[in-house]
Amino acid sequence: MSSHPTSHPNHASAAADQVHAAADAAVLREQVRERYAAAARQAAGGTQATDSGCGCGQPAGCGCATSCCGPGETVDAPAWGPGLYTPGEQGELPETALLASLGCGNPTAVADLHEGETVLDLGSGGGIDVLLSARRVGSTGKAYGLDMTEEMLALARRNAAEAGTTNVEFLKGHIEQIPLPAETVDVVISNCVVNLSVDKPAVLAELARVLKPGGRIGISDVVAEDRLAPDERAERGSYVGCIAGALSTTEYQQGLVAAGFEQIEVTFTHEVADGLHNAIIKATKPATTAATAAAERCPWQTGRGAADSPTEGT
Repeated sequence: MSSHPTSHPNHASAAADQVHAAADAAVLREQVRERYAAAARQAAGGTQATDSGCGCGQPAGCGCATSCCGPGETVDAPAWGPGLYTPGEQGELPETALLASLGCGNPTAVADLHEGETVLDLGSGGGIDVLLSARRVGSTGKAYGLDMTEEMLALARRNAAEAGTTNVEFLKGHIEQIPLPAETVDVVISNCVVNLSVDKPAVLAELARVLKPGGRIGISDVVAEDRLAPDERAERGSYVGCIAGALSTTEYQQGLVAAGFEQIEVTFTHEVADGLHNAIIKATKPATTAATAAAERCPWQTGRGAADSPTEGT
């Protein structure tokens, strides 16, 4: 009789499922990357990125023309793109930053930014929200933009140079693995990008990691009503169109709780398809986490110096 262990069929099946899931996720991520690379090329060439099949919110099989507007959107009251910014904000920005705008909100309007703060924009695209944030936080603050698309990063850096904005930095990477140290930023914003992630729990955990204690998020995203199952969301639009990958209200809330956030709000703004809405998501990282509470109780265990250490007999 052989003494070698045999693989259980269920284990082999589970491993195969994981391989297939990883392959599917890689395909989706590449589809997203290519779509937004194409949008960057359009904007760099002087064409509005939403003119020909790019951007969020379109029904399955539909392009981005005004004939594809969702039920809560009109030409005069857009739910997507640069029309969501005020004329004053648009006047502050290079034309190509506006042309590359594909978002579903204006996170800088809801994030309540202050002078001297450090801001991170997830999926920063052509840099529109980074440039606006940089103005809000002033010369003593800083705005980071994170994007996985080389074409968008090149466009964003060009836009920052044209705007003369120096307190910005654009990083290449994925929002599931943010290339910044822990507790680096005061505010995280994002504009219709979290729904595009293939690993949303990882994104929410990363938000909590990079935020300082007491930090906050102000995110614009597409969110589904709880009544819609994932397959029903997919019927209403594509993944790269920001529809099929949308979380429901409860899924968003539970995901943020699991990541350690509090004071969570999910507020619908525009309906973009039956049961799917543009939404504002706000949450706060507790000012005192388990780690900081332990450090306050036992500072001598965190390397704060011998002077702070307890002395025997005191």
